Formats: sequence, C-alpha cells, structure tokens
Amino acid sequence: MAYCMRVLHRQGGKLPEVLQEVQSRCFHFSPLTAAAAKVAMSKFDSQSYLPYEKLSTNLEVVKKRLNRPLTLSEKVLYSHLDDPNNQDIERGTSYLRLRPDRVAMQDATAQMAMLQFISSGLKRVAVPSTIHCDHLIEAQVGGEKDLARAKDLNKEVYQFLSTAGAKYGVGFWKPGSGIIHQILLENYAFPGLLMIGTDSHTPNGGGLGGLCIGVGGADAVDVMASIPWELKCPNVIGVKLTGKLSGWTSPKDIILKVADILTVKGGTGAIVEYYGSGVDSISCTGMATICNMGAEIGATTSVFPYNGRMHQYLKATNRGDIATEADKFGKKLLTADEGCKYDQVIEINLDTLEPHVNGPFTPDLANPISKLGESARKANWPMDIRVGLIGSCTNSSYEDMGRCASIIKEAQSHGLKFKVPFNVTPGSEQIRATIERDGIAKTMRESGATVLANACGPCIGQWDRQDVKKGEKNTIVTSYNRNFTGRNDANPATHCFVTSPEMVTALSIAGTLDFDPTKQELTGSDGKKFKLSSPFADELPSKGFDPGMDTFDAPPADGSNVKIDVSPSSQRLQLLDPFDKWSGKDLSDMTVLIKVKGKCTTDHISAAGPWLKYRGHLDNISNNMFIGAVNAENGEMNKIKNQLTGEWGGVPDVARHYKANKVQWVAVGDENYGEGSSREHAALEPRHLGGRAIIVKSFARIHETNLKKQGMLPLTFANASDYDKIQPTDKISLVNLASLKPGQQVDCEVKHADGKVDKIKLNHTLNDLQITWFKAGSALNRMKEIAQ
Repeated sequence: MAYCMRVLHRQGGKLPEVLQEVQSRCFHFSPLTAAAAKVAMSKFDSQSYLPYEKLSTNLEVVKKRLNRPLTLSEKVLYSHLDDPNNQDIERGTSYLRLRPDRVAMQDATAQMAMLQFISSGLKRVAVPSTIHCDHLIEAQVGGEKDLARAKDLNKEVYQFLSTAGAKYGVGFWKPGSGIIHQILLENYAFPGLLMIGTDSHTPNGGGLGGLCIGVGGADAVDVMASIPWELKCPNVIGVKLTGKLSGWTSPKDIILKVADILTVKGGTGAIVEYYGSGVDSISCTGMATICNMGAEIGATTSVFPYNGRMHQYLKATNRGDIATEADKFGKKLLTADEGCKYDQVIEINLDTLEPHVNGPFTPDLANPISKLGESARKANWPMDIRVGLIGSCTNSSYEDMGRCASIIKEAQSHGLKFKVPFNVTPGSEQIRATIERDGIAKTMRESGATVLANACGPCIGQWDRQDVKKGEKNTIVTSYNRNFTGRNDANPATHCFVTSPEMVTALSIAGTLDFDPTKQELTGSDGKKFKLSSPFADELPSKGFDPGMDTFDAPPADGSNVKIDVSPSSQRLQLLDPFDKWSGKDLSDMTVLIKVKGKCTTDHISAAGPWLKYRGHLDNISNNMFIGAVNAENGEMNKIKNQLTGEWGGVPDVARHYKANKVQWVAVGDENYGEGSSREHAALEPRHLGGRAIIVKSFARIHETNLKKQGMLPLTFANASDYDKIQPTDKISLVNLASLKPGQQVDCEVKHADGKVDKIKLNHTLNDLQITWFKAGSALNRMKEIAQ
C-alpha cells in the first residue's frame, strides 16, 4: 500500500491515470498471470490460462498453515487468496481477500455494473469478463418473434452494453445466445474456477467443479478493477449422497429435498459441498441443476468434486485440453481430502429418494409426489394445472429435454397430448439448435408445446401471460428455481410449483396435481389404461452439439476509440452521481418508511418483470421500491402513511417526499430479509431515495453485502422480539456511530409518539474496510478517495 501511495503522489492526483496504474501495479497479482500450463481458460480467452499451478502453490502454503484436511470448497477458495501466507482463515469469522478468475454479468445487472465501472475511471477490465443478454426478452408468442421484438424494444440498452463491452474489454453475448448460466457451463466454467457473477444463480457452475458465486454489480467492479474481492469465510455443509438415481427421480429432486431440510435460509453463510458414492450417478448438467438451485437455500455457492462425468462434458463441449489438465490436479486440488470436517452433514439415499414438487409460494415447501394430491386438497390449492413450463437456467440441458421428449413420445403413441399450454425455454442457442436437429423440439411441438426464445422468460417474470386475470386463483408447474408470490406472472394468486422437467411434462399431460406418474395410469384415446414408463435420454448428444448461430462479439484489443453514448433524456440509462458521504454525526430521529411484515425478497424490494427495462436508470427503477412488500401497519402492499402529511400513498412516492424534505428514513424487516436474486437495485433504490439503514431480524448474504457497498447500514436486532417494538410513527436514532467498530453493537433509541423511548441493541457484520464504505458514502466513493 505504501508503494501505491507513492504512485498516487507521483501522478499528481489525475484520477484515470492513477487508477490505471494502481490497477496494473498495486493490485494485479491474478493467479492467471502465473499459470505454468499454457492451456487457455476458454476458446475466447486465448491469453488467459488455466491457473492450476499457481493455485496448487497457494494451496500448499495454506495447508501447511492450517495443518488439517481440507474440504473441496476450502481448497478452491483458499487457493485463490490474495495473500495465502498471511490471510486469517477461520470459517464463519474471517473476511477473505480473494482473486477470482473471471466475472460474468447478465444484461439486467450488467447495466448498473458497467455504469459503476465507467465511474471508476479505469480503462479496461483486469480479468476475463462477459455480458450475457438473457433477461430482457419477454415470452409472448414464440422464440423467433419474441426475440425480434426484444431487439427492437431494447436497442438502446443492447447498444450501450455492446459498446461498453468493446471499450472496456468485456465479451458480449448477443440477445438470443441463451441464459448466462448455460453459456458459462458450455464455454467458461472449469474445475477449480473461482468466478463471480451478477446473478444469484451463478452457482450453476458448481456442476463443473467451480466455485461460482452470485454478487452485486459493485463487487463485480472490484474484481474487474483487480481489487481483491472480500467474502466472509464460509462454513461448509456436506451433503453425502449414497445409492444412485433411477426411475422418475432426477437431480432436481436432490436439491428439492435439500431445500426441504435446510429451508430458504439454512445455507446462509455456507458453501454446500456434495460428496459420496451417489455423485457418480449424476450427469454434469444434473450437478449444475443442483448447484443452481442452492441459491434457494441461501448458500454462498454449491460444488461437486471433479469426476468422469465432468470430463465427458468438457470433451463434448470441445474442451478436452481442459479435461486433461483437470485430470492431473483432480486429487490434489479438485476433490476433498480424506478426513475433512464439515460444519453440518446431510445424508440422502438416492435409492429411496422420491420425486418432489415444491411449493407454492416458496421453494422449500416440499411435497413428495405420492402426497401432492392429498396436500393440495387439504390446503385448497387449485388442482387443475393451467400452464406447464420447462427450461430456464436450472433445467434446460440436452438430457433434460430428451427425457421430457421420451415421456411425450409415449403419450403420443396412446393418442395423448398436453392438456394445458406447455412452454419450453432452451438454455442456449447450442441447446436450441441441437434439439431442433435431433427432432426433440418437433416432438414437443407436435404435442402442443411452444418453444420460447433462448432466454430467462417466464422464470423471472418476463411473461406476457393472457390466460388468467390478475387475482384469479390458478396453478402452474415449472422446472424453474423460484416460485415466490407473483414472480412468474405478477399475479399474487398464481400457485407456482417447482419440480423436475420430467414431472412438469407428466403433470401437463394429466392436467392435474392429483397425478403420480410413478403409480397411476392415464387413459389413452382408445380408452385403454396405460402407465408412463420412466423417462430416459442420452446425457450428451451422440452426434455432438450443434453450435447454432454465432452470437458472440469479442472485444477489440484496444477499445480506447469506442464511443459510449448515454443520452441525458434517456428513460433506460442514466449516468451515476455519487452518493453523499456520512456527515460524521449520529443518525438521529429517522422516520420509519415501512415496517415490512413477513417474507421480503429482492422481488418485493425491487420487482422484476416490466421493471427490468429500467435497470440502467436508477431514478426510474426506484419507482418500484418496496411495492411488493407487505406493510405491517395495514397488511397491504404499496400503501403507507406519510408521517409528514398524514396521507396514505405508495412507498416510492412517500420516500421521494421525505427525500425532498431532507427527512432520512429507515426500513424495518423480518427474517432472511433480501433473499432471492442478487439484484443490487434492491440496495441502490433505498439509498437513492434517502434511506440510511435497514433494520431486520436477519439478512440474506448477497443483499447484506449489497447494502454495505452502497453505504447503507444493514443492522439486525440483537433481540429479535424488538421488531415488535417498532411502530410506524416512531423516530429511530442510531447513536455513537463515530465509534462504530467491527463486532461492536450499535445503540438504537426508539422514540414513540407518546414520548417514551426504548433503548435497544443492534448487531452488524461490518469489518474495518466496510466501515470505510459507510463513511465515504459507498464502496465506489471509497475507491475514488484512495485514488485521490
């Protein structure tokens, strides 16, 4: 750091030049630069090599220091330490400073990430990075037309992302390429990788033995700027798999069972690591499905050990050289040490695991298929299924599509088709092209399916659904990952169930929740009864993958002459102004904007769906702040009392009124506040509209970090029952902030309308560096302070 300061002084405080030299000389010790084996990380990164030699060297240092067997996740994580010789390493306590190998951003979050990177003044990203256009394509009539419409509607955003990528050295995957996580698995993920991605389902890459972690855009900026990335040292949950998958039981059922055991917050602060003899019965893409949905239990990420199924997948996706290198480091780096210790162990026997259908309204409400009908009747869930949907980043592999096709073909042979609309989302252009070539898509269409664009679509609310009215109670079944209220179609009365694509297919043929294909029969068009056979398909296409259309734009070697235009009048994009610094004084007599009752996900705080188009315009998207959260005062959404005027209004409107009148405010929440998506807008919007602190019973990991990055104080009740003391008319004061320190509680005074004051204690997890973010007003502000 002393050297860095000398550089800053010598440069005379010229921000872009200073930051560039700080980037290149003070921070840049990426493991990629020291790779001994000249095997490229991907065909798109010809000058960035597999880091195995460097990682092995780092690992040896750490193993000597810790002197104990290490789990797989510890090996991969600790081998990416910025300073393996001196880093404090204690699970659940230490903050690790890490050097990820790459960054991936989807288009909805990439807008804000790139806007923040532009604000940093740096000239080019320091690690391989990519942008993937998958979130802004709305499902309406079918893939080709929906894609064409999206390209027209989002032209301004795509142009911004394309030119920003070219200028700063970021690869650009065009709309229609596919879903970010499938593209990463096919092209970029490799065993031992440490990657961060601005999407909560980035852990999908754990199916190829990498630690792939969802973050907010500000974290991505750190890594792209070659500043060590901070992560609280995770605990490790071991999931021991025995037996083997067979019949109707699929990889999806493993994670649905884990969600049942751990609930939506049971994995918070931990990496979930799978091991045991049962692992080898799961395909590589099946392992990716399991890791993908680990986000639903709050896990930092999930990972499988390197094995032959991963080797086969790497070869099938034209990465045999990577598979060969991974073979060399399999035991040393890519599998757990014998005798390693886990903080918690779960055992699942795959021989006895039953297919599951989880939901509605939460992904951890487990229903074994044998009990689904009974549970639906007892709970008065709508029995008739209205729509079936398969695909998404979770279940869109060639194997998934093939297993569904085997069910469809058998039903067709008995004269049956889908009883309900059936939508198929291919995970990538490669998957789309391959299932078209091999006749799988044709089989699906012949039974009434609609093949949608290679994009997220209905999974994230990008669905122009017309068959039900808002408020109409109905049931849908999906192979997606999330089923929060209103997530798919903005209808709070839609009961969404998540299950395997095979089970979605069978249920959509039957048309009712009260059907168990493992036991019950269907009636063919000839009146004869028949029982569906267990689904089957090739794990990988026998003819190899068809890559389809070329949808990738590589950045030029020098993008300095590329021009980026952001119109001041744009409704989609807005250059960022820095947030205000902390005044140095206590935050006194803050108004309670809203006290949220019950589940409050990032969907509730910053809705997706139609709001996705404003992800690059902070002021416009702030009009959705908290509109899905339930106000504890009246049990209603988007209706709170303005404490200045006494009138009721929408949450964003009241917040804007407070901001205009220089009234600082806090929001109060319940358990696991901010679970779900990685979207940092759920932290940016409260900060933009005048919020200073969020006080809750507990936080989801990504959201808590996002709040810290934006200079908000994320605080938790030391006594959870103190949540009940907060009233809408209260004034909240956070005192003695000048002495804010890691591990030290914050004093809070709650002044009631009758003049009485309750003094309570609040906890926080801010470390020394994060406290400087709060004082500077944001992490980005702090980066600029260091440079100046």
